[in-house]
Amino acid sequence: MDMNRRQFFKVCSAGLAGSSIAALGFTPKPVLAEARNFKLARTTETRSTCPYCSVSCGLIMYSLGDKAKNVKSTIIHVEGDPDHPVNRGTLCPKGAGVMDMIQSPNRVKYPEVREPGSAEWKRISWDEALTRIAKHVKADRDANLVKSIEKDGKQITVNRWNSTALLVSSASSNESGYLSVKVARGLGMVALDTQARI
Repeated sequence: MDMNRRQFFKVCSAGLAGSSIAALGFTPKPVLAEARNFKLARTTETRSTCPYCSVSCGLIMYSLGDKAKNVKSTIIHVEGDPDHPVNRGTLCPKGAGVMDMIQSPNRVKYPEVREPGSAEWKRISWDEALTRIAKHVKADRDANLVKSIEKDGKQITVNRWNSTALLVSSASSNESGYLSVKVARGLGMVALDTQARI
């Protein structure tokens, strides 16, 4: 490397100035480290489950908001839960992209219904949605419940409801899965399945 006397002094003086600043404690390393931690410094940590497949990986969601009455918190970061026994902190590409699904403007957040003959979806309340579902369930059960069958010349009580099925979520706990099956069997459903068998 060709260097004249003037360039040599410039390089040496720049090195001396840099080392003097570092010796006085002005090093950028703590500043950069502090900037990295700032993103999650005032967030609230919430554990959740990935909504995509039947593996049910654990997520940690970080939301920003001061929890005041009229303040809506916003999720700013999602990562795998290292304490979760299923994924141990790792996420597949779909799980790693769950932030895009959460913040998508096309995400449906409220119940909607499309009336018969209509081409548009209209927003309804949760109470109205649950009432409509209950009415449809009752109407179908009343119309299609098989109370008894004849076998070997005898009437056998079966109380089967063959026209409706239940798909239980794989992300539910043992207790909620147990209750779901008890309610479905109590109504007479015989077609039960779970996403976890995929």
